[in-house]
Amino acid sequence: MAKISIRNVHKNYGALNVLKPFSLEIEDGEFVVLVGPSGCGKSTMLKILAGLEPATGGSIFIGDRDVTDLAPGDRDIAMVFQNYALYPHLTVRQNIGFGLKMRGTPKAEMEQRIEDAARILEVTSYLDRRPKELSGGQRQRVALGRAIVRQPQAFLMDEPLSNLDAKLRVHMRAEIGALHRRIGTTTVYVTHDQIEAMTMAQRVVIMRDGEIQQIAPPDVLFEKPDNLFVAGFIGSPGMNFMEAEVSGGDAPHVRLFEQDVPLEGARPPAGPIIAGLRPEHLSLGAGPVTFTVRPTLVESLGSEKYIYFDAGSQKRVVGHAEDEAARGMIARVDHSGPLAAGEEVTLSFDPARLYLFDAQTEKAIRP
Repeated sequence: MAKISIRNVHKNYGALNVLKPFSLEIEDGEFVVLVGPSGCGKSTMLKILAGLEPATGGSIFIGDRDVTDLAPGDRDIAMVFQNYALYPHLTVRQNIGFGLKMRGTPKAEMEQRIEDAARILEVTSYLDRRPKELSGGQRQRVALGRAIVRQPQAFLMDEPLSNLDAKLRVHMRAEIGALHRRIGTTTVYVTHDQIEAMTMAQRVVIMRDGEIQQIAPPDVLFEKPDNLFVAGFIGSPGMNFMEAEVSGGDAPHVRLFEQDVPLEGARPPAGPIIAGLRPEHLSLGAGPVTFTVRPTLVESLGSEKYIYFDAGSQKRVVGHAEDEAARGMIARVDHSGPLAAGEEVTLSFDPARLYLFDAQTEKAIRP
């Protein structure tokens, strides 16, 4: 196990800057997830960290060693890939022990490490099978076992669950989390799935267009996003964003859902802002701010429902660009009875739950 220090690492392909200066301190034994949409630079950063891609500039330390210019095999890290990368002609035992064999590890020690990893990952009964005889989840366990036996200073995982079905992904991310708690190896994990990031990480690094947007524990990202992008990226369904205008002087308020809503805590200057409201912060029935809607669609998930409704004259903001044609909003409510589209519904929210963003910079406005 070791601390990882990434200092001002950046990557250019000619004139194209795919990774802006990236700095991150990862503590010994920490589980950090890099997350963001496709093309944001997260996989590029992981490849640079692994030594599979040279950096244009910056430096990387693993433990006390500067590994910036070292080959992958000299960095004392182990990678787990999206496609498992198992040798089809070798047994599970041979796949797990392949790296140890290449290193010239004594046979008795190699067998013991293989048995220990197989026991931890519950693949002992598969040791004499070949990859084609295994399910996707079993293959991913074998890939993890191959990483574990090397006892590296860090694990680097590149979207290891993306080839699995939804139910198995949930199971495997729980297994990876339990594995990390058991062996405590420093882990850097890349995914495009914000749910994976939020459920597995001790800290999450959110990226966009090759640049870090925010680094924080999952709960902080959800409760205190730094900007509009982070607020919209974290949460399922995503946050509702609306154009609004601050007025009222010493008693500031914004016009939402055809009424003046008082602002509590934050006191932004008069003028345009973007107001955010999470679907789960909307409730059925009367509350501090109440309004009625006619749902355009109701999705039932058993104990809860997603209510889609027209925001009326309220201009909705989609991501980073206003889309006047897309005024649909969503509420996520606890409700087990019948609820139909077109039927008048009363919704409410607490103004304290509003998120406020500067309309120009898209930065969060804090109390």
